[in-house]
Amino acid sequence: MYASQAAEADSTLDIRPVAPWRVAKADAGVDFRLSVSFMDGLSGIIDLRDWLHSRRIDGTLFEPLRDEAFFRQVRVDLGAVTWPNGADLSPDAMYDAIRRDGCWAPN
Repeated sequence: MYASQAAEADSTLDIRPVAPWRVAKADAGVDFRLSVSFMDGLSGIIDLRDWLHSRRIDGTLFEPLRDEAFFRQVRVDLGAVTWPNGADLSPDAMYDAIRRDGCWAPN
């Protein structure tokens, strides 16, 4: 029996490598903040308020996030925080900051 056949035969075998910094859940809060949880259970706040109101995002994929209704369409796709227009946030940078400080705010 080949290894792949053995794994298929043993349905209790469930080996999936998971990066702890992958986002498991993201919820939009008030004032352009997100509550996020990661695969390893770490959770914290993403504060996008100042960044979204800065001129640095003018003309980028992130500009539509200034509309609160659009901002609330946040979802998790393949372990990253994303929006319908393709804007996404780097989960590993968020994870490191939240592990260290409990929150992350891009600059």
